Amino acid sequence: MANRTGGNWIFPTVVAATAGAGIAIQLGASPVGVWVFLLVLGGWVITLCLHEFAHALVALAGGDTSVRARGYLTLNPARYTDVAYSVVIPIVLLAVGGIPLPGGAVLVEPGRLRHRWYASLVSAAGPATNLIAGFVLAIVAAPLLSTLGAALSYLALLQFVAAVLNLLPVPGFDGFGILEPYLPPRLKEAIRPLRPWLPLGVFAILWSVPGASNWIFSAGTQLFDLAGGNRALAGIGSGLFRFWA
Repeated sequence: MANRTGGNWIFPTVVAATAGAGIAIQLGASPVGVWVFLLVLGGWVITLCLHEFAHALVALAGGDTSVRARGYLTLNPARYTDVAYSVVIPIVLLAVGGIPLPGGAVLVEPGRLRHRWYASLVSAAGPATNLIAGFVLAIVAAPLLSTLGAALSYLALLQFVAAVLNLLPVPGFDGFGILEPYLPPRLKEAIRPLRPWLPLGVFAILWSVPGASNWIFSAGTQLFDLAGGNRALAGIGSGLFRFWA
């Protein structure tokens, strides 16, 4: 996957399509729900790319030059190790279930990093990017008492929820990556066979157990409030996003 050279058109196309959806919303084009859906989904893909780019950029700063050789220092999602896990599955989960699954596809070589704590910074860079995006979107959207403001507010809320979700100390999430450099080798070896399955278990619980995801959305909403977000607008945006419901 890292050897792919194509796909440089993907990110600018998504940006253009997202901007076009925003313009359509502002002009009152119908059906408005479809345009809100496209804006939120497009905005989500943009922040997924920024999330992965942040991982790679911090890894490079820490001394892992392999991220440059693998082509990660780009916003082109076709360069990611696992496009399905990093882009396709998050889009499907967001569209179908409203769960903002963050991506996780940048392959880093910890042995190349100058200090052990750089590995923690690499993992933290992704959710930090979501938090920054959430704050910026919330600030921009709050005074826009319109459909566009509702769509941007919902997108902002999703960023905070994604950050909280991704900070879970479970293998496969950045929260575990932050802690992993300091865990005993024996514990890491014991966890290794379970690593592919633990994230699936988390999502199965969030998806199927009533109320299991409430605390994650509650924590994300509190961060949204701290950023000055408008809950009412975000609620309207959420409803418009699920235009088929």
